[in-house]
Amino acid sequence: MSVNKVILLGRVGADPEVKVMPSGNAVLNLSLATNRKFKNQESGAYEDKTEWHRVVFFNKPAETIGQYVKKGQQLYVEGRLQTRKWQDKDGIEKYSTDIISDNFTFIGSKSDSGDSAQYNNQSRSNDDFNQGSAAQHDDDVPF
Repeated sequence: MSVNKVILLGRVGADPEVKVMPSGNAVLNLSLATNRKFKNQESGAYEDKTEWHRVVFFNKPAETIGQYVKKGQQLYVEGRLQTRKWQDKDGIEKYSTDIISDNFTFIGSKSDSGDSAQYNNQSRSNDDFNQGSAAQHDDDVPF
């Protein structure tokens, strides 16, 4: 048995843009920033370290993210890691690792009023956009 599961809670780095593949399926790539605070052993000062993650959404989730998410909003993402190989313009092989999302939750509304909405690609209902409420803990996020 094996597990390939990624869970992230971070802020969107730029306004997402939906693209349509030749097959007609929607795809959306976005960058999600997560951070951690740690104590520098030499100086004793606390420092922040930001990591950027490439997240990919397909079909209805891509359309939903594209419609409702803006730069700076918090997003909870679940998915799996997938590494792909490609060649740059000089023919050199490159690798990139993406998170292919199958579940996400909006943290806060467009105006960060405290509402949240969840979209689960695996348990889709007639109403693809479910409203709910969640506690907001933005104190730990420095940006």
